[in-house]
Amino acid sequence: MTAHPLDPLTAEEIRAAAAVLRRDRGVDQRWRFASIELREPAKDVVHSFRPGDPVRREARVTCWSRDDGIAYKALVSLTDDAVVTWQAVPGEQPNMTVDEWHEAHETLIRHPDVVAALAERGITDLDQVLIDTWAYGHSLIPAGLQDRRVGWTDVWYRSVPGGNPYANPVGGLHLVIDLNTMELLQIEDTPPPGPNRAMGEYVPALVPGLALRTDVKPLEITQPEGASFALDGHELRWQKWSMRLGFNHREGLVIHRVSYDGRSIAHRLSFAEMVVPYRDPGPDHYRRTAFDVGEWGLGFMTTSLELGCDCLGEISYVDAVLHDSRGEPYTIGNAVCLHEEDDGVLWKHVDERAGAEVRRSRRMVVSFSATVANYEYLTYWRFCQDGTIECEVRATGIMVTGAYAGDPPPYGAVVDEGTYAPYHQHFIVARLDMEVDGPDNCVVVSESEALPVSEENPYGLALVQRSRVLESESEGRQDVDWATRRSWKVVNRSVPNRLGTPVGYELVPSGSFPALLDGSSPVLQRAGVVAHALWVTAFDEEQRWPAGEFCNQSRRDAGLPEWTTADRPIADTDIVLWHVFGIHHVTRPEDWPVMPVDKTSFSIRPVGFFDRNPALDVAPGPGRHCS
Repeated sequence: MTAHPLDPLTAEEIRAAAAVLRRDRGVDQRWRFASIELREPAKDVVHSFRPGDPVRREARVTCWSRDDGIAYKALVSLTDDAVVTWQAVPGEQPNMTVDEWHEAHETLIRHPDVVAALAERGITDLDQVLIDTWAYGHSLIPAGLQDRRVGWTDVWYRSVPGGNPYANPVGGLHLVIDLNTMELLQIEDTPPPGPNRAMGEYVPALVPGLALRTDVKPLEITQPEGASFALDGHELRWQKWSMRLGFNHREGLVIHRVSYDGRSIAHRLSFAEMVVPYRDPGPDHYRRTAFDVGEWGLGFMTTSLELGCDCLGEISYVDAVLHDSRGEPYTIGNAVCLHEEDDGVLWKHVDERAGAEVRRSRRMVVSFSATVANYEYLTYWRFCQDGTIECEVRATGIMVTGAYAGDPPPYGAVVDEGTYAPYHQHFIVARLDMEVDGPDNCVVVSESEALPVSEENPYGLALVQRSRVLESESEGRQDVDWATRRSWKVVNRSVPNRLGTPVGYELVPSGSFPALLDGSSPVLQRAGVVAHALWVTAFDEEQRWPAGEFCNQSRRDAGLPEWTTADRPIADTDIVLWHVFGIHHVTRPEDWPVMPVDKTSFSIRPVGFFDRNPALDVAPGPGRHCS
């Protein structure tokens, strides 16, 4: 029996959804499953659900035939064991699958033309070669191949067994493959730009002359009485916070029904897209724009976490159940990590008579990690005692590099001998389905204004806030303006606080930056979402993917730029915020051969949601006045 309507699909449900389509729609072994996920029930169903209520379970499925290449979207009722809808979407390519990535490598590494091309470059130990398949944007697909499901590849090799393949790019060699037939279509073989002279190993045993530090004492995080949080199925409770944890192939971790002290803040929080354009027009890099969510899926790329390495302290883990391209389920153990962590001082004041009152801050952390080929993305959602929600992404892993001879290209930084790393950007789109004390919300944009010197303001000190409500989706396209400290509050005008102002939560950006793309760029045509730091839309359960549902081989952004042409009202209604943040990665030698984490973040903090500091009730610790 399903405990809650938002619980992710189980292995049995995934297998059942695939079986229904095999039985009723002729989906055979020549088909692939791109995605099988829970169709989340309507919000009113979730709101009214009580334990023990019957739950209808439905699965969204995307699959395609490898023979004719036509993709289909299906809605399968697991409750009724039936296909509810079955829709062909010709001309669209579903997300890439992990199976295809592995099969492409195995096929190409045995192809005689590839073997010969590698041999001409002196590479004969094929066990050390990595062929890495990337998805295409439609405008860059070679002529005559636009109607096929194709991928282009980089080629890398390990200088020693167990070494870092990304240390050694095989420059000038790229392959084009049909992923349905696994047929090699083209070989692009041009002279490499220069010899590989980099030392890109990072495993200690492979780094010449590396001496590990010996002056670090053990650091142990202990909670002798256990952790303070409770996990009941997929429901997490910690102090005054409660939420439900979900997971799917595309977004990875999803956090539902976030509330504080029984008051709703958000219906759903997740990452809906991640766009990574490389800003190097050279022949090895001009195709390199990844949609890590839409083309591959953060869920599919999620890796298991390990105590003492990824997480410290009293840890609980949540497994994730996904599926392969045959529709067979598998489990990612320890996919999500739950733990508490110290966060320094929460509040403090020292009075000459009363003495010091100090409270230490503690926060609840929900995290997962995705490895997307050479890069890792470590994601942390942190829930604080003062009602703040913090979201941080740490990017690490290995940069894409290229060799050069003569002067280095101006599109990257020199990171090793004859080796440069292209500049690139990571645009992350957070989907924030807010519900601040109820579903009828609006967004207030506020800016600080310094008033001119006047009789009333003789010293030029006066500072005021200019605020207005965003009324429609055309107004909901917003950019950061640090000069006015522009901010956005999600408020519920029907719920005043004790002081008579609407309750609200403020989006606090810190990692937004301009796209710096020409309007004609294929990147901006396919990912128009990155043109603004914030979009506000009216809620629609089918509008989930800000760069469109089918990003693989896409021509244009069929998401936010298209949806918002309707210019729907967004005041005092059910709204969604789409916040674009990330990392503008100007590469540096210190990022090589493996990057220290590069951090980016935003937060959502209460503004008038409480009448006063909600953390006054945090108890002092063992000392007389502090914890």
